[in-house]
Amino acid sequence: MVVSVGIAAIIVSSAPSGCTKGIKQIKKTILITGASSGIGKAAAKLFAKNGWNVVATMRDPAKETELGSHADVLTTRLDVRDRDSIGQAIESGIAHFGRIDALINNAGYGQYGLFEAIPREKIQEQFDVNVFGVMDVTRAILPHFRKNKSGLIINVSSGAGIFTLPMISLYCASKFALEGFSEALAYELASQNIIVKIIEPHGGVTDTSFNEKSAQERATDASLIHYDDFLKRTNEAFTKMSAARTTSADVVAQVLLEAASDGTDRLRYLVGDDSRGFIKARQEMSELDYVTFMRSHFPPKSRG
Repeated sequence: MVVSVGIAAIIVSSAPSGCTKGIKQIKKTILITGASSGIGKAAAKLFAKNGWNVVATMRDPAKETELGSHADVLTTRLDVRDRDSIGQAIESGIAHFGRIDALINNAGYGQYGLFEAIPREKIQEQFDVNVFGVMDVTRAILPHFRKNKSGLIINVSSGAGIFTLPMISLYCASKFALEGFSEALAYELASQNIIVKIIEPHGGVTDTSFNEKSAQERATDASLIHYDDFLKRTNEAFTKMSAARTTSADVVAQVLLEAASDGTDRLRYLVGDDSRGFIKARQEMSELDYVTFMRSHFPPKSRG
């Protein structure tokens, strides 16, 4: 794993008789969305520790007490559903540090529940945060990157952007959309010397508020009694899966740092424990075998 000190360049001014003076180290600056907790906060601390300037953005920076103690961290408001706040956060970061070199689109959440139980406005919210919010932040920072003739965009996706599971159909749909957008965008922006990368945590991430928020957003409908047997079996399967979670937010942050520092145009970075074999199945099995394998975890009827 590569660890960078985040130095963008060393500028050396010319001097008579071959001497050099005026050496100035210019630190790279990264803007991170969703930095109030979990992966975003872990990344903000790690990048600052490794010599980067960090624009740590969140919906309510007044509640953040830890990141503000870092001299190279600017905490500022950014709500991905509020386009004015996006522009203001980017302007604040540039004004404070001089420029922004990289962006991590991390803000997101998972809408849980049966699709039939999820009202349309919650579907819209899922895509507003996980897809349209990413697009709006990206669109807002691109003129700055083009002016700099360089830039890096890292989008935090999920294993749910590679394989799907019941009860998170909207979350999967949003991450599949993010994967497609990111890959297509990478081809476009390569013409502008701007690199796009995707981080794909899978197997579950611990020490993050993601699961708690998703539980709060879980959609239910008591009238949908026909799903009761399926829900019981599916919840039992998820309980077993959750017990295998081993990936921490700090581990994901390390991969984010590697992706930002390795100097490559590599597109995807998987991180996590594939003990359930979903990633391997998706990548190596035929379509028929893969679907059969996945259905075996969530059979439509109880086995007698």
